Formats: sequence, structure tokens, C-alpha cells
Amino acid sequence: MYYKIIKFVFFCFTFFVLVTSKNIIPNRSNEIKITKDVLFINGCSLAILPHPYRYRISHQMEQLNAGFLESDEFFYAHLVPNIIRNYRIIIFFRCPWTDNVNKAIKLAKKLNKKVLFDIDDLVIERKYTDVLPFIKTLSHEQKDLYDNGVYAIGKTLKLCQGAITTTEALARELKNYVPDVFINRNVASEEMWKLSEDALKNKQNKNNTDNIIIGYFSGSISHNPDFEMIGKTLDKILKEYKNVKLLILGYLSLPKYLEEYKEKRIINETFKDWRELPKIISNIDINIAPIESNIFNEAKSENKWVEASLVKVPTVASNFGAFKQTIIHNKTGLLCSNINEWYISLKTLINNIDLRKEIGNNAYNVCKKKYNTIYTGRKLANHINSIANKHIGFFLPSLQISGGIYVVLKHASILQDEGWDVDIILPDVDKELYEFQDHIFNLINLKNHIINAQYDIIVATLYSTIYSSLGYYKTKKHIYLVQGYETDFYSYGSFFRGVAEKTYSAPFNIEYITISKWCQSWLNKKYKKKAKYAPNGIDLNNYSSHKRNLNKNKIRILIEGDCNSYYKNIDESFKIIDKLNKDKFEVWYLSYNGKPKDWYRVDKFLSQIPHEKVIEIYEQCDILLKSSWLESFSYPPLEMMATGGYCIVIPNGGNKEYLKDGENCLLYKLGNPDDGVKAIKRLIKDKDLQYKLYKNGLDTAKQRDWKNFKSQILSLYDI
Repeated sequence: MYYKIIKFVFFCFTFFVLVTSKNIIPNRSNEIKITKDVLFINGCSLAILPHPYRYRISHQMEQLNAGFLESDEFFYAHLVPNIIRNYRIIIFFRCPWTDNVNKAIKLAKKLNKKVLFDIDDLVIERKYTDVLPFIKTLSHEQKDLYDNGVYAIGKTLKLCQGAITTTEALARELKNYVPDVFINRNVASEEMWKLSEDALKNKQNKNNTDNIIIGYFSGSISHNPDFEMIGKTLDKILKEYKNVKLLILGYLSLPKYLEEYKEKRIINETFKDWRELPKIISNIDINIAPIESNIFNEAKSENKWVEASLVKVPTVASNFGAFKQTIIHNKTGLLCSNINEWYISLKTLINNIDLRKEIGNNAYNVCKKKYNTIYTGRKLANHINSIANKHIGFFLPSLQISGGIYVVLKHASILQDEGWDVDIILPDVDKELYEFQDHIFNLINLKNHIINAQYDIIVATLYSTIYSSLGYYKTKKHIYLVQGYETDFYSYGSFFRGVAEKTYSAPFNIEYITISKWCQSWLNKKYKKKAKYAPNGIDLNNYSSHKRNLNKNKIRILIEGDCNSYYKNIDESFKIIDKLNKDKFEVWYLSYNGKPKDWYRVDKFLSQIPHEKVIEIYEQCDILLKSSWLESFSYPPLEMMATGGYCIVIPNGGNKEYLKDGENCLLYKLGNPDDGVKAIKRLIKDKDLQYKLYKNGLDTAKQRDWKNFKSQILSLYDI
């Protein structure tokens, strides 16, 4: 009865022991957040199955670190779905399906994170686990519990986009569930190698007359059938060779016909900490690894051979599964296909100490290069990098409403639609995720965040972000998205003029891109920077248009811009308003930051309006009066045109590429309010002009639909 309980407990998964394993891996959700490349989500209880966790998480993390990839791990019972946002690749190891696991996978896919599954046994469907002999010993209730766990693990697997596993047989079966499977064999960690080297230094020298110890490291009682397969052969060997002893480490039901050797010639050891194993294994002479032939066992790894090889102990193994794939018969081990071959192989090694040493040394030399985390890490890292989606980080000063921020978010949306993994990186933000036009982006707060992940591209935009973005070196390419001549955003004498100016003369390896032909021109002429260009656009589907009636009692004029930004030249717009009849014109003022000055004549002030609501304001107004003298690209006139409204505008570098005087707008001279007044009066009197501006304005807006520029925008971020 005791052994049946041990069987059941050992093979049950953390799905069944959630309550008892809460403190196995601490919850680190309140710590400083770190963006890394890979997150392992462990679904396997360390209290019950420590061995798989060590090989498939700890060792693979060590491999990735050697391959210049940063990784982390988290216990699935503590999983908060949002944690996945800070990683490029999410790997679920033996993880059963839960509601939080499901939410995390859905979020990962929305953010274009790659979701993988890692497994080292075929505990994914009953057709594999039902072949296990120990299953037949379980009660009906225990069997249902076990099967539910297997089903839950398989359910998570099916939600993933690929898998990493240990053997060819496992890979073959996993391909029935996910499209891509990568084999990363179990390998020994640096600590395992260190402990093994220490054990080798203290290894006892033997000659042919000494006691020969055959070691069997069962791990669990589920290996009873494997051991019994060669039990009679071992009985025969023990009878023939009085100097042979048998070491059994782990749980095992000893067959009755071997009980006569129990007191003097069979050494029974219980489970040991893995750090003790190298010393124990080094003191045996022959390691045995029998395994029954079934689909479940075929998928098992060659760990028993590796652990013995690290201390130069030869292994006799079944000619099956991973042993058959990795052991070279008579060179790095002995392979046996039947009972007779087991008998001959054991006799051969017992009688030939030189052969034992030769095979042990050969196996050691193979494992030293092929089964070491450090030496094999690059292969795993290369695979991770090959399947990861392109990763881009946009450095922004804030998420405050502005045309420049909107453009970045639009570029980010287009890239995300193309499968890019997009981060928005900010100096301080109180959110983790940001929704924008049916997209969702990961936000990285530099105030409490350390970035250790690799990027394909880091993008700075708005001069203040370039300094922090250049400090990040784990990227293939740095890009500066120039959206205006920001030096002139400030008046003479301002410290920030020099800070902004420096960004156009950066001597570093930065690629410049822009959204304005005007910016492209001065970057080249003045600073010798060849910038790629893609136009700005609008989401035309969001706009409804109607022709304005200017023959009415009150004509509504909209003035847009921050009056605290002197280049916006808002004062001039209100000087024009002062020259208009109060009874004839109503004035709305839209500003993201500045409040109206005392002398402004404002009928309605609109502040901090979300971008999607700004469209409604344009639709309710008749004329846009825009007096900025500096713009990289001026959105308001284009948006006003898209609603069918009229635009009276000062020409500048950022609007000349789409505004044409008398065709789709009326332009007036900077510094001449009277000229602005004349333009407004001319528009009101001339109905033919109204129709012409209305029609051509709509045509201009249609030409500027974002969908027309998708390929040009993507080309800005070629890698």
C-alpha cells in the first residue's frame, strides 16, 4: 500500500497540489520589473518533481544566458497574466490549463509574443499515459484525477505556437499538436560538472579483484517494470560473480528472487539530493539503464547515461529511444536489445576493467562538449531568436495627446498588425497596457523598470527621448524619428534650444526617418543626414463629412493649439477674431495644454479632449483658423478637410506638402491679421470657392488615408 501511494504522489502534477505548493517559488510581482527575453512558466511542483524543473528550466536558463539572452521563471500558481508583457518569448513548462494561463496566452498573442510549450514526457494525452503499468494500480478516483491533469497539460500545449522538447520521439508526437518543435536535449549544468569533477578527483582506483558495483538509479517506483525486465539477468550475474554488488538508489520493489542478496550484496539508498549523486555514481563500476519498449518510454531522455558519463562510469542501456539515438555501441556505452545481450554486456564489463575505463572516458569526452549548458547555449539562443517576432521599442516622453504621439502610436499599430512585438517606453507611466484604436501595447515605465531584453530596433522621437534611448545597447539598430525642427520650439535664450539642436548632429550610428518632406530636406541640407520619408495620414473611416453652410446667423470658427508654445502663434489667431463681428462669429478654442489668455474672445474652451473625440469638434465647426508658423506636419487642416470644413492657414514647412492656396484651403501671410480677416470674408462671399475648397479638401483627405502609406511606413523600419 505504501508503494502505491508513493507512485501516485510522485506522478501527480502541480495541477493537483496547488494548495500545498504556494511558497515553492515566491511571488515577485511587487519587485522592480525587468524586461527580459524569455519567461519560463513552471507548471511542475518542485516538492514532487524537482528533477524536470531543474533540467528544463534552470539548465535552459543557464544555456540562454550563455547565448546572450536574459530569462526568468515564474510558478504558474502565482501567475498574473500581465507579467508576460515584459518578455519576448513565453515558455510554459508542463503547465496545466487554468483561467490565468489562458488569459496570459491570449494577451501574449495580442502583443505578438511567441508562446511555446516545453515538455520532457508524454504527459499530454491519455493514449500515451495509459500504457504506464503504474496507472493500472490507481483507484478510480486517483485515475480520474491523474487523467484530468494530463488533459489540462495537453490543453495548454494546444494553445501554444510551438514546442521545445528533449528527444526525437517526443518531437515526433508533439508535431501532432503544434507546428514547430525544437529538440534541446537535457544537458548538465555548470554546477553538475563541477560536482562531477570533484567526484572524479576522489574516485577510488580499482583492479579486477575488487568488488564490482552495478548501479541502478530508479528515481521512482514506476520503474519497477524496467528493472524487472533484467531482474533474472542480474540474479544470474550475482550468482556467477561473488564480487559483484548491486546499488539501488530510489524507490523500487525488489523482486522476491533477489531478496536473498538483500543483506550483503544489495545496497539500498533512498532519494538523494542531486548534488550528492556525482559522488555516489562515481563509486560504482557499471551503470544500468533498462527501459521497457512502449511509446511513453521511447520519449524519455538519456539523463541516466549523461549523469554516469560525467564521472566516467560506463552505461549498459536498452537499445531503445534516446539511448539508441545517443549512445555509440561499444564506444560510449553498450546497447542491449534482448536479455541475452544484457547478460553478455554485463559479463564483458565485469571482466574487463580496461574496457570499462575506455567506454567511461569516451562517454565523458562526448558529454563534455555536447552535454554542457555553456557549450550548447548558443544553439538554443539561436533558435529562440529565429522564431521570436521582430521586437521594437518606441521611446516617448509621455502619452499626452499630441500629433507627434499619435503618429508614433499609428506606426506602432501598423507594425503590430505585421506581427511585430511593440513596446512603448516612457520615463514614468501609471499603466501597464495602453489601448489605441483596437490595438494594445505594452508600456515600460523607466522609473521602476530595468530593460534587459534584446530589440531589433529602438526608436527615439521628440528630442528628449534620444538621450535615454541611446543608452540602450542591446539592439541591432537605433532610429530617430524626426517630427519637427524642435530647436525652434523654444524662444531664444532657452536652455532646451541647444539640447534639441544636438540631436540632429549626433555622431553615433543612428538612422534618421521622418514624416515630412520639409524635415527630410533640412536634415539633408543642414546636417548631412539622409532620412527616409513616409507621409502622415488619417483614418478616413473615422470621419463623416458634410458641406458647411456659411449663409447663417452664426459661423463657428475653431482655433487649435497651445498658446504657451510661441511657434503655435495662437495670439495672431485671436487678433484676427478681434477684427470680426461678434454677432456673426462664434469661437471655439481647442488646446491640449495652455488655457485662454484673458484677452482672448472664446465662446467655448475645449481642453484635454481625447483624439477620437476631436473629430466630433471638427465636425461641429465651419472654419479652422490655424496660425502656426512652425509645424513638421500639420494635422488640423487635414482633419478639418476630412469633415468637409474650410481651412484658413498660415503656410509653413509642415503643411505645404498638401495645402494649396485657392484649391483646398486659403493661405494668409504670417504677421498680417488683416490678411487673415480678408481670407475669411472672401470665403463667406464666394459660394463657388466654398464648393471648390470643399470638394478638393475631401479629395486631399482621401489621398492621405493611412492605408495608402502602409508599405512606405513599414519600409522605414526595415532590418
